[in-house]
Amino acid sequence: MKIGFVGLGNMGAPMAMNLAKTGHSVVGFDLATPCPEGVTAATSAADAANEAEVVITMLPNGTILRAVAQELIPAMASGAVLLDCSTVDVESARAVASQAEEAGLLAADAPVSGGIGAAAAGTLTFMAGGSEAAFTKVEPLFDVMGQKAVHCGPSGNGQAAKICNNMILGVTMIGTCEAFALADKLGLDRQKMFDVVSTSSGYSWTMNAYCPAPGVGPTSPADNDYQPGFAADLMLKDLRLSQQAAKGVDADTPMGQAATALYASFVEEEDGAGKDFSAMLPRFVSRRRT
Repeated sequence: MKIGFVGLGNMGAPMAMNLAKTGHSVVGFDLATPCPEGVTAATSAADAANEAEVVITMLPNGTILRAVAQELIPAMASGAVLLDCSTVDVESARAVASQAEEAGLLAADAPVSGGIGAAAAGTLTFMAGGSEAAFTKVEPLFDVMGQKAVHCGPSGNGQAAKICNNMILGVTMIGTCEAFALADKLGLDRQKMFDVVSTSSGYSWTMNAYCPAPGVGPTSPADNDYQPGFAADLMLKDLRLSQQAAKGVDADTPMGQAATALYASFVEEEDGAGKDFSAMLPRFVSRRRT
């Protein structure tokens, strides 16, 4: 396929490289980042979209997505697919999809799970919203960039799946870190704690695959001084999106609210900015009950 790719940051660049490596013709554009190996540089977002069968965007937020879409959509050929892989608010995803469809395009929102390492390895998980026709056309690209793609329903449902998943992730990581901090103060060895919880009812991805305690379980960012695999800043972004969505549909999410408030304090008032989201553990260890 001829693919336009707009947004070549930490996630977009390796995704575009993987597409180019498998023989797709990829034309890329980013305001700040040069094109990675194998990707032809465009002079603008519209230039990247010219004659493309699929245009992929990987952008920071919904406001930027809406602005870029205004430039992309008039430049795209009828029947092409606008595939947004950013993590943005559901309302922006649906608004851009509607605008694209009115212009005779197909549209899909497909945020990803897996982080920078999975983007480089081509093992991302895609949660896709949009029409069946749009999903079918871009499904071969998901096979190149990822290991799994789930069609979650109409436009916006990819974003809905992402923020619900990451609300669970944020809440679960806080619970895991709290439990380790409590175990420390009760005199329970962290390895013994892991051995019990990882094989019993406390089992979770944050415990078994991404343990926040250094030297316990599989290697994780905790073993690299909490250098980010998934930054606390990004977790805060996703939690805020979850609460924005919850407010919009009048959903009661008290644990999501609490997790959002804790990550906001950690990132904006403490020392969590630039650290992995599992660095909540030393935060809890250093704190007393209030």
